[in-house]
Amino acid sequence: MKSIATEKFMFPEISGHNLEKKEMHLPRDFRGQYNVIIVAFQRWHQGLVNEWVYFLKKALPKHKHNLEIYELPTLNKGWAIMKWMIDGGMRAGIYNKDTREHTITLYTNKGDFKEALHIQDEKTIYVYLLDSDGMIHHRHRGEFTRESGENLIYSFKNISS
Repeated sequence: MKSIATEKFMFPEISGHNLEKKEMHLPRDFRGQYNVIIVAFQRWHQGLVNEWVYFLKKALPKHKHNLEIYELPTLNKGWAIMKWMIDGGMRAGIYNKDTREHTITLYTNKGDFKEALHIQDEKTIYVYLLDSDGMIHHRHRGEFTRESGENLIYSFKNISS
């Protein structure tokens, strides 16, 4: 799938907890000067997320001090009563503390969240490149491909130079 050319818009204000149990107010608490946000809706999306994360960590190591990568597993707010089990299961499966700190589970009204991020459906993941103010400069729908990776890198270089 191709990167989606779009006018710039803001990442919505939303709260969640990372897998280290720290409350996060987004986009304010994203730590990077630039942030790649990967939104996933299905458990099987994790493989797609992992491909993007692997690529980004290899492609942009010299920019690590400027770029943070976050995973946002997104569920309807009704699942919040099972949060201890859902987050606990994810936490138990992730041994790397940095990854747990950068994985923020959102229990929210998915309809509103998807509308704010121009998300069409939950069939795949969505990847966003934000600046420190929460302005979205690039978005992509779907799995990692060489072309989609190059498009994101191109966008990153344009806003970070």
